[in-house]
Amino acid sequence: MRHYEDIAVGERVELGSYTVTKAEIREFAEQYDPQPIHVDEAAARESVYGGLIASGWHTAAVCMRLLSEGFLNETASMGSPGLDELRWLAPVRPGDTLSASVEILDTRPSESREDRGYVKNRLVGRNQEGDDVISWEATNIIGRRP
Repeated sequence: MRHYEDIAVGERVELGSYTVTKAEIREFAEQYDPQPIHVDEAAARESVYGGLIASGWHTAAVCMRLLSEGFLNETASMGSPGLDELRWLAPVRPGDTLSASVEILDTRPSESREDRGYVKNRLVGRNQEGDDVISWEATNIIGRRP
């Protein structure tokens, strides 16, 4: 288990990969983002994308899974106050394999609670071609050593 004190500015962690299927693109979008480009193959073919694409929120959820499994679950994570600078940079298509990395940008101890610190990071998700498809900056609350 890594604590706030174990995390260094400049550290970069590769988070693993995940392949997105057509079925899950449609399933996610039908539930949470039912735009034609995500759920209707014929309409998506006629769009500027030329085919079905994943919802940006689906892409974000996949990268959140990679971040959780590849980094946060190995820390004394206490949640996050939010994301900044969320960008969807390129469409994610059925069969794309996404990988992600996170870089630590800044750390600071909490001024009001001695048991935690704040870790600012930047996540970048890429497809199998190496194209950036999503990025965000976030702050995570990480517990300090007891």
